[in-house]
Amino acid sequence: MTTAVLFILLFVFLFLGMPIAIALGLSSLAVILFFQPDSIASLVLKFFQTMEQSTLLAIPFFILAGNFLTTGGVAKRMINFAVSTVGHLPGGLAIASVMACMFFAAVSGSSPATVVAIGSIVIAGMVRVGYTQEFATGVIVNAGTLGILIPPSIVMVVYAATTETSVGRLFMAGVVPGILLGTLLMVAIYIVARIKNLPRQPKASWGERISSFREAIWGLLLIFIVMGGIYGGIFTPTEAAAVAAVYAFFAAVFIYRDLKLSDVPKVLTDSSRVTVMLMFIIANAFLFGHVLTTAQIPQDIARAILAADLKPWQFLIVVNIILLIAGNFMEPSAIILIVAPIIFPTAVHLGIDPIHLGIIFVVNMEIGMVTPPVGLNLFVASGITGMPLMKVVAASWRWLMLLLVFLIIVTYVPEISLALPNWLFGPGGG
Repeated sequence: MTTAVLFILLFVFLFLGMPIAIALGLSSLAVILFFQPDSIASLVLKFFQTMEQSTLLAIPFFILAGNFLTTGGVAKRMINFAVSTVGHLPGGLAIASVMACMFFAAVSGSSPATVVAIGSIVIAGMVRVGYTQEFATGVIVNAGTLGILIPPSIVMVVYAATTETSVGRLFMAGVVPGILLGTLLMVAIYIVARIKNLPRQPKASWGERISSFREAIWGLLLIFIVMGGIYGGIFTPTEAAAVAAVYAFFAAVFIYRDLKLSDVPKVLTDSSRVTVMLMFIIANAFLFGHVLTTAQIPQDIARAILAADLKPWQFLIVVNIILLIAGNFMEPSAIILIVAPIIFPTAVHLGIDPIHLGIIFVVNMEIGMVTPPVGLNLFVASGITGMPLMKVVAASWRWLMLLLVFLIIVTYVPEISLALPNWLFGPGGG
């Protein structure tokens, strides 16, 4: 009864157009007041306790770092370096755009930020040299999803906080899948380019490549500072986020000088706005999770699955279907906060590695970024290109098929996700 009321209220509120945070909070509050013995004081305490997790402190810092880099000219320098490296290949500018998305993903932690930073420059550039706008937009919409798979990743931080798993291991687990997906996209572009005879750029000299690398080095260094610091045990992932924010500020204001000191308050304000919105969703989702746990819902679901005698591979099919459907309607962090507490205990009982499960979650969230009606990357791409939303959807779906194939590979070949963290930290370390 409690479960039915909770989810009915949630979907009714969402159908009425309420923001996800308000819908989560109100449905939880109603169930607690009428069906559970908790007091209002305990609810307020629970609400604010969610903000005390040190893992969540990484979120505002990564958002701030991403905004400094997006506002500055770091993305443009990364694009120039990528073009000088692979631009001479068939479809070279599109391949370079994917490479630039991989670079920027490794410093931003956000998928929409990657689409904005890279897409606002390269889509117009690709159209100018002979690509269709649909082709260019489809490539960037899907390549931009690497922003949450290649670490650092805000979505990974949310999963780690929700399931109490290691952020460091999750970050390392995303490296190989991120590189693999980027490579698959680049190979697909190369094949299409050979078939359609797409344009290529003049081959850059070694001097031009070295020069573009020097220009981009301060942005690329952030990748090694964050990942090297975590791997080397110099600082925790949360501390790495703070270091990234300070470094991004220093690089944008004092090294590249793309950002004036007078512009910094605006960057801080924009970052604060996004942080407050995301943290409010997280707090209400934790309250929702508290209701689920109190009502024994995850345990009931686990018992039902065990009674059905599902094998791990069958269970993962169910997980992927749930996440793919949810990705059509909800924001990634909200999905993780709602679904992970329900699925996680059963997955662990079936012997599925929590880190592997986390990467499966993230890849599903990537796909949700490019599926209507709530795919954030679609709206961002529509905004920067002026294309109608449905045209952006049509331009993206062919590349989306590649992401679905990649999801199957990642789901059933756990070594892709686990080999690097197990090598670096040992099984269960980090």
